[in-house]
Amino acid sequence: MGPFQIVSSRLISQLYCVLKSPATKGTTICLTMARPSSNMASFREVFAKAKHIVVLSGAGISAESGLPTFRGAGGYWRKWKAQDLATPEAFAYNPSRVWEFYHYRREMMQSAEPNPGHLAIAECEARLHKQGRRVTVITQNIDELHRKAGTKNLLEIHGSIFKTRCTSCGVVAENHKSPICPALSGKGAPEPETHDARIPVEKLPRCEEAVCGGLLRPHVVWFGENLDPAILEEVHRELALCDLCLVVGTSSVVYPAAMFAPQVSARGVPVAEFNMETTPATNTFRFHFQGPCGKTLPEALAPHETETVS
Repeated sequence: MGPFQIVSSRLISQLYCVLKSPATKGTTICLTMARPSSNMASFREVFAKAKHIVVLSGAGISAESGLPTFRGAGGYWRKWKAQDLATPEAFAYNPSRVWEFYHYRREMMQSAEPNPGHLAIAECEARLHKQGRRVTVITQNIDELHRKAGTKNLLEIHGSIFKTRCTSCGVVAENHKSPICPALSGKGAPEPETHDARIPVEKLPRCEEAVCGGLLRPHVVWFGENLDPAILEEVHRELALCDLCLVVGTSSVVYPAAMFAPQVSARGVPVAEFNMETTPATNTFRFHFQGPCGKTLPEALAPHETETVS
């Protein structure tokens, strides 16, 4: 599996046309389909029969909790795009600037609350669990809002902003300190005219392991880095088993996650997209519901009349 990266809509469209269906080895298929349905009643019928549901979530669902996506017009912190800062090279060149960026995001994410979309997914998981059915969330988000909402079966493929990794000893640790270190207090303002704080590296977050004291970095997957192979293995297992897939608030342009739902669709499994707008993948899916996830998901995932609760 290749490194974490943003790819163009055109390239993704091309990639959709070279997926191979497991049922027809060696056969190249193109997933271009008729316009997806937005009939909620039809989706609800499929939902009622599903035993193993996978939810793929992206930045869009967190945007409804007030978190910036750093995508599209206005998607800048100061004068930089996220992909200018979220790289190993940017951290090596200017760790102070990168930590300011992540301090700003940590503080926003600390105060953010799950919205009705997050809560609908978590409630659905808990309810279906009692019926012997499974819901798993695979998220690209690093804000832990799904966890905060109560989701239990959660795969955070890009890591968590509330974990750190030591660049010296490699230890990964949870860290919800606010601020993460005294030198970052009051820093990280996003306005373009703000000057870098230029914090000395020895005052940036440091490892607390005995006799280490190495520089910490956020335990997140940066552009150009590979996803954790163990987590990817779990992801592919869930995708292979699911009989319904929901794509929630994702632009479908960040690889490799952009290919997860099309892989599911390629084997004939219903995929439903919930998003504010169409994406390069929309026409490959069976359903598309446009609008805020906080409005569409509670209706879509509410108890079906055929459900039996023990």
